[in-house]
Amino acid sequence: MAQRHLDPTDPAAGPADPVPADALAGYLRARATEFLRALRLHREAGAGAAASEESVEAARALRRAARRISAGLHTFQPVLDPDWSEALRPELAWVCGTLAQEHACAARLDQLLLALHRLSGAAPFPAQAPAPVRGAATACRPAGGPEHSPGPAGTAALTTTPPRTDVLTSDADRAARPVPAPDRGGLTVGAAKAGALLDRQLTLARTRAHSTALQALGSSRFHGVADKVALLASEVPLSPAADGADLRPQADAARERLAAAVAALPLLTAGSPYNAEALIHGLSPDPSPHPQDAPWHQVRLLLRLHRYAREVLGTATDTGTGLRLRAAGEALDRHRNASEAAAAAAQAARTPRIAPATAYALGVLHADQRHEVEAARYAFQHAWQKTAPGSRPADTGKPPA
Repeated sequence: MAQRHLDPTDPAAGPADPVPADALAGYLRARATEFLRALRLHREAGAGAAASEESVEAARALRRAARRISAGLHTFQPVLDPDWSEALRPELAWVCGTLAQEHACAARLDQLLLALHRLSGAAPFPAQAPAPVRGAATACRPAGGPEHSPGPAGTAALTTTPPRTDVLTSDADRAARPVPAPDRGGLTVGAAKAGALLDRQLTLARTRAHSTALQALGSSRFHGVADKVALLASEVPLSPAADGADLRPQADAARERLAAAVAALPLLTAGSPYNAEALIHGLSPDPSPHPQDAPWHQVRLLLRLHRYAREVLGTATDTGTGLRLRAAGEALDRHRNASEAAAAAAQAARTPRIAPATAYALGVLHADQRHEVEAARYAFQHAWQKTAPGSRPADTGKPPA
């Protein structure tokens, strides 16, 4: 029997009155103003080390504004000048993609190192123990890194954490402990070398992405985009069809495209946690993206378009529907991050002449991230099929949590 996919977006939740094209024009002008303000902050922050945090935040604001402008041009294209919108939209997509690479590399490295630390079984210091002296942890190993520590097999010198004494500790006590920061001194030999390899590869990729972003921001192509956005902040080119037009049909079309894409997903399988569907073809030598991830990535993009269309209509985002859409979007973000982290671990495992212990650690890390992909799919189906308060949840073949 085909499973019923409940759409958490209520078609009747939109405003009763028609939404004119002026609402879209005001929305685009506001986002264009945010783009120009973020660009000015980015230029004022500069590229120095002291201004890195401000630069990162300004770049994030640039991406956020560019995404919303591009989404508005895509969803409400019938009421906009076609030549102008078709020329600006790919340029905004280029800006978003270029500026996102550096942040993606940094976030991927942090996620993989934290996962390595967790998978290595290193326990944090007890809370009642005195704080260690600064530099004491690193004094146990030479400056070359933990993979160069002396010892018969390297494991004795790598261990800087006390022996585990929480074998009989309850799961609740262990879950309440804070997640420690990545510390390669407490990792095993294979995990330490895997972390060092990932650090080298992703740091290099982040450096290249940073240089590419700086070159892009100083290019004539970006200046052309900024000039068009500056004009957009003052005037939005509308088509003749915008007179008396209603924006709700275009927003409903975006919602229907999202519902159709979600209906094609295997939500019945995703409703069962740890079903191992995300691990199929996990050992394939093909370096291309995982074949099962593409439909989920497409749903993520369609969900973002739908949420931005609701912003144009002025639909409240703090309602039950808005909160469920936000939770579904966060689950799909987790899915994308985990799938890309798993791909990075698999790519590192293809490095020639690495030690077997390093390859094994990267394989375990890859499987861990694919399980995270699975958990994100489960979280998405739970958010998507969640019904209104007081009603029964969608039947997924599993008892309710």
